[in-house]
Amino acid sequence: MLNLSCLCGNVSLVLARRPDHVHECNCRLCARSGAWWSTFHPDEVTVSGETASYVRADKAEPNAELHFCPRCGSTTHFVLTPSAVARHGNTLMGANMHLADEGELAGIELRFPDGRNWEGAGAFGYVRPPRVFGAEPA
Repeated sequence: MLNLSCLCGNVSLVLARRPDHVHECNCRLCARSGAWWSTFHPDEVTVSGETASYVRADKAEPNAELHFCPRCGSTTHFVLTPSAVARHGNTLMGANMHLADEGELAGIELRFPDGRNWEGAGAFGYVRPPRVFGAEPA
């Protein structure tokens, strides 16, 4: 179990388990929100506190609704938009792992997907090799 919170403590997330991996995506949305995403089933995440949200206006059918603390502005998590839930079911939610202390992520792989050039279907390409939190640099 991991406990995460925004800078001011207004919003907290409790994750039922450690993430399988963390993504530092380079797409416009992820890069500008400053998030490192790990995904979970919504049943594995408990969110407490009031959030504000944002859905991209530059996509015909955006998949993610970003949530952030209205007090300190920290990006906390994302949920699927209603149209994404209609297409895929409510099976995915993201937690911003930048809210965790890096020591809590020891042994977990940080991956660098090329979301900027992803076509929206299939697997991500990656912009560089992964690193493991807590491991010495090569």
